[in-house]
Amino acid sequence: MRAVIFDFDGVIADTEPLHFESLRRTLADIEISLTEQDYYADYLGFDDRGCILEALRINRRAFSPQLLDELMTKKAAAYLTSIKKHLIIFPGVREFIEAAAATYPIAIASGALRAEIELVLEQIGIRKVFGHITSAEDVTCGKPNPEPFLQALAGLNRQHSAAPIPPDSCLAIEDSLPGIRAAKAAGMKVLAIANTHTVQDLHEADAISCSLSEIRLKELRTRLWPT
Repeated sequence: MRAVIFDFDGVIADTEPLHFESLRRTLADIEISLTEQDYYADYLGFDDRGCILEALRINRRAFSPQLLDELMTKKAAAYLTSIKKHLIIFPGVREFIEAAAATYPIAIASGALRAEIELVLEQIGIRKVFGHITSAEDVTCGKPNPEPFLQALAGLNRQHSAAPIPPDSCLAIEDSLPGIRAAKAAGMKVLAIANTHTVQDLHEADAISCSLSEIRLKELRTRLWPT
C-alpha cells in the first residue's frame, strides 16, 4: 500500500442526510417527490448531476440542459447553506486521516462539488493534509466510472513523479456500491465503511468496517497486501 484515496460524503463527513434534504426540496419545486428510502436505495454514490438525471428519468420528465443546470444550482445552494449550519464528522475520522497522512500521500475522489469539500475540510482543520482533491467538476464521468479515482491518483503522482504509484498499490475508502465499483474498476483495493449502507450491501469491497475508528492501517495493509 502506497497511497490512500478517500470518498468524501458518507466517509469523512456525515453529509448524506443533508444531501437528501437539499435534493428533496429541489425536486419538490418541480413536483417530484423523493423519499428518504428511495434516496438511500437508488441515489447514493452519484453526484448532483447523476441524481437529478435519475430523478427525471424515473419520473419520466423531459430533460433539457437548461433545466438540469437550474436544478443543480438550486440543490448546490441549498446544500451549502445546510452544511454551514449542520456539520457532523464521523467518529475517528480526524485521527484516521492524520495517521494515514503521516505515512502515505492521501487524496479525495468525490462526486461532491469542490466548494462543498473545501468548506468542510477547512471547518474541521484537515484541508492541508490532502495532497489532491478530485471533485465533481474535475471529471467527465462520475462514479461508478473509475475516472474520479484515476484522476485522484494522477494528482498524487504529479507530486511523487520519481516513483509513480500504480492503482493496485492504492487503498480506496468508500461507503456506497457505485463508489466501490468505481475504485475496483480503477484497479484499487477497497475498504468499505458501513456508515450509510449495511455490511451485507457492501460485500463487493475487499474489506468492510462499521467505522474508521475501528481500523488500523498497518493491520489492513498486512491483510490486503500480504506479500
